[in-house]
Amino acid sequence: MDMKKVTLFLIVFFGATTSAIFSQADKVVVQNSNEGWKLLIDGQPKIINGVNWDYFPIGTNFSYSLWNQSPEFIKQALDDEMSLLENMGVNSIRVYTGIPKEWITYIYENYGIYTMLNHSFGRYGLTIGGAWMANTDYSDPRVKTLLLKEVKQLVQDYKDTPGLLLFLLGNENNYGLFWDGAETEDIPIEDRKSTARARDMYKLFNEAAVEMKRIDTGHPIAISNGDLLFMDIIVEELPDIDIFGTNTYRGMTFTDLYDRVKNEYGKPVLLTEFGSDAFNARTVQEDQLAQANYLLSNWKQIYENAAGLAGADNSLGGYTFQFSDGWWKYGQTVNLDVHDVNASWDNGGYQFDFKEGENNMNEEWFGITAKGPTNFQGFYELYPRTAYYVLKEVHEFDPYADDVSQGDLNEYFGDISLGDARLKARADKAALAGTQGDAIKLSRFTADFRTYNTGGSLITTPQDADPTKQVFPNEQGFDHMQSIYFGIEANPAPNVRANVDFNVLGNVPLNPIDEIFYENRGRPVRLETPNGTITDQSINRVAIYSSSFNWDHDLFNLTGFYRIGRYHWAYEGDFFGLYPEANYGPNIDIYNATAPAGFEVEGKKQLDGFKLAFGPELWWGANPALLLKYSKTVGETDLTGIFHEDIQQQGTNVASSFAIPQPKTRRLSLYADRDFGKLGVEIGGLWAGQPLNGREFQLVREEGDSTRVYQDEIKPMDNFGGKLKLTYTGGTFNWYAQSAVMGLVANGSADPTITYTGWRLKDSGSGNQYNFLTGFTYALGNIQVAPNFLWQKPIEGPIPSGLDAPARPRNILEDPFIVRSNREQIAGEILFTYDPTPGSFFYEWNNDRMEDSKFAASLGFVYRRLPTTQDAAIGILPDGRTLFPFPGAPPAKDLFEVNARVVSKLSRELGIIALIYGGNAQPNGSDERTINRYGMDVRMIYNRLKLNTFVKVNDWGPFDYYRDFNLTFPLQFMADFSTTLGKPDWFDIPRTRLGIRGTWRALDQYSPRYAPTYTTNVAGERVPDPTAPGFDNGTEWEISTYIQIDIRN
Repeated sequence: MDMKKVTLFLIVFFGATTSAIFSQADKVVVQNSNEGWKLLIDGQPKIINGVNWDYFPIGTNFSYSLWNQSPEFIKQALDDEMSLLENMGVNSIRVYTGIPKEWITYIYENYGIYTMLNHSFGRYGLTIGGAWMANTDYSDPRVKTLLLKEVKQLVQDYKDTPGLLLFLLGNENNYGLFWDGAETEDIPIEDRKSTARARDMYKLFNEAAVEMKRIDTGHPIAISNGDLLFMDIIVEELPDIDIFGTNTYRGMTFTDLYDRVKNEYGKPVLLTEFGSDAFNARTVQEDQLAQANYLLSNWKQIYENAAGLAGADNSLGGYTFQFSDGWWKYGQTVNLDVHDVNASWDNGGYQFDFKEGENNMNEEWFGITAKGPTNFQGFYELYPRTAYYVLKEVHEFDPYADDVSQGDLNEYFGDISLGDARLKARADKAALAGTQGDAIKLSRFTADFRTYNTGGSLITTPQDADPTKQVFPNEQGFDHMQSIYFGIEANPAPNVRANVDFNVLGNVPLNPIDEIFYENRGRPVRLETPNGTITDQSINRVAIYSSSFNWDHDLFNLTGFYRIGRYHWAYEGDFFGLYPEANYGPNIDIYNATAPAGFEVEGKKQLDGFKLAFGPELWWGANPALLLKYSKTVGETDLTGIFHEDIQQQGTNVASSFAIPQPKTRRLSLYADRDFGKLGVEIGGLWAGQPLNGREFQLVREEGDSTRVYQDEIKPMDNFGGKLKLTYTGGTFNWYAQSAVMGLVANGSADPTITYTGWRLKDSGSGNQYNFLTGFTYALGNIQVAPNFLWQKPIEGPIPSGLDAPARPRNILEDPFIVRSNREQIAGEILFTYDPTPGSFFYEWNNDRMEDSKFAASLGFVYRRLPTTQDAAIGILPDGRTLFPFPGAPPAKDLFEVNARVVSKLSRELGIIALIYGGNAQPNGSDERTINRYGMDVRMIYNRLKLNTFVKVNDWGPFDYYRDFNLTFPLQFMADFSTTLGKPDWFDIPRTRLGIRGTWRALDQYSPRYAPTYTTNVAGERVPDPTAPGFDNGTEWEISTYIQIDIRN
């Protein structure tokens, strides 16, 4: 630890220690006198001028925690924000549990701001018996035990903390009781499930308050209710709470709230959330004045109802929602760097932008300060809006001052000028615009500089390049690369945005041992001309790397994309995978793919439920197509229909065998989903492949000791398929079963969804099959055991190779269907998962980032009984353009695989993620050799350092053709060590960093470029002889250095 860190550590923790020794936590109580209710701190009344506060840099979401950062980072962030809060007159912040108590004290002692500590009390789910319970059942004895234990421990840990104001339980937990959906008005209120759940919940709230006050009588206990919903039950079941807190959004005033609580409950009122967004959904632009106007009116009513001002005399103050914008709140996990203008709910109390039947509340715009871009260290600046300056004046008024009257309050608030505040905020808005650009701005600049030094032994790569030959790698030795990316963003209106990223090449290296990469499009090209062969050194030097656009219209949300990943519709009713996911990671760059490309339109208002996708290549290898989806809920059943029309057949100029175009098709799917308590039922039907009707195909029949080949054609009955899925969600025990019958050309795509856990055996989505799958998960504490089973069989099996002509293995270029992923098999797997923090789901796509456990792991074993071969796959010739069918497929062979994943976030500075695998496998092409492969991938982050390394034994190389042609290396090793300006990311994404990478491989007869000696072929050419006896393995290696400069705006 360096000296600066030691010094800061000692300051913070010595300060916290001495505070605990020489000072005590203030005694906070609520007291009812003849004037009314007041909150007293060490006997002195204090109105709460609070704000909901958090710290989420742009680009982060709920998985980010300020408290997981270094002490020096936390101190800087708090100093930046608390100084603004102190200047505004804020005396308390609302913060969720997780804040260490030393920082509560730091905020109080340096800025005079108290903390209301908020325990969510199961609002967002909790872990019970090792299983995640998304919807908290407060009647469950296990839930009661856990929540009471947590809040008692919370009080025990924090009760003596200087700066602690009070404990708050929940956050609109009453709104979370309707997980079964809307309840019909025909059911009496007392018989509704939500009513019973509410009674259980408020009883537990009361029990928690009683237990907490047994430990600490120096800090009040409050709840955070959603408005006054279930007030009658609160009155009956919650007598021991000290303060009735409520999140209330009623517009300009809180109408009868204070009077109702006074007359029905008799408790003091604390507004734990209220406010207005700063975006006008009707004019589609920021509206700071409207936000300020609403907050001014809200705070006036809060003070009017404070003790002694002739109102309800029960107002203790409030917490404005919120201090800064939350850029993550609409999409939660997507578009984290986009200030979304989607309105997600409607509220008629906010008349400035309300229109009947339309949403007007913009979740990402509630801040009274706007948020600036995140810098390389992870900090950001805040830019006060008009409301900030209005509230600065508001909080200078003390409703508890001597001789203050309602008239004084009216006069004071009447003198607050919204115009003056608006003028002050204009400078801040201009400063923010200066950091973000205006209608057109530079959105990205990335400079990637690399060097490559290569060598090896017993390999075909020459020591020196031969200018008459185009081979890659072209030589052993040194080369370098410069690759520059820049992006231009246009914002013609707040709801319209477009971005284009360009790539410009300097030198393109010719010697990397991994010869396929994005920049290789700029290699010199030899061209034959009437005057002889020339070499073009400057082809494809500038390219559009990616582009996107978005138009958030009143009636639709239009999103366009080119080489930007997008998500599937499987969780939206696409039961058969008609619209598969198009996130391909680095493969899009490696193979210079031009997909995905197209646009999506999501309907609103009258068009709500409709979704359309159209484009030349919506997913990699797709034909130009249009898809239209409509979803609707009827009663308690979700219904979805999807129509898909291929416009024309895609060409065969493809970049990878991953993305071979399929035959032109037309498809229609229908789907229904309904839950019956814990049992879920999904059923769907598919009609697909109608353009293939009448196309001929071969089939085989075993007749005695011989195999006969017949010819048939696709019929209308071959277009139909159906699938049924049942799920039982019990928490500790979960089970599913599903089955499908799919006609010869009734093709969907592989199931991308996660059912309970990370099973690998899934429905392939292919036509021409029957299948059945079932599995269950069982939690034993933090350990989950999950066996899974698959049976599938093609309706028409494969054509084996070796039969007399005209018989041949089918292939997708010449036949209407094939047997590949739908090959006959009986398979089983068992998956063990140890996850002490299931709230960060171990199998979520972003778990590398989100997993917060010190140790979590999975171990899986998969066995496949494969009694038959397959039809032929498609390969690509060395020219990189010409497709061809392999002559056959590997023979029948049972396969197994063992896989493990370990995630260990040991501290905020140190984390390790490891992937381990082993088993046997077959190639995609026709080679009969089965390989036994093993490997391990390890990534480690320590502070600003990152190590990425792997070891592979007898495994394929990095590109598609290695598996296609069964090209393997006896041993492969890679290590990449880098340092960054900010904290490294677990994902390999562009950022400012400096690093070195080394790759080493052993080569044998099955490896490309292995040349122990040479021989002469029948054409008289000198060629390598990889099978020559008596030679050692060859080697090839590469050492690469890189500097990457990355700036985003």
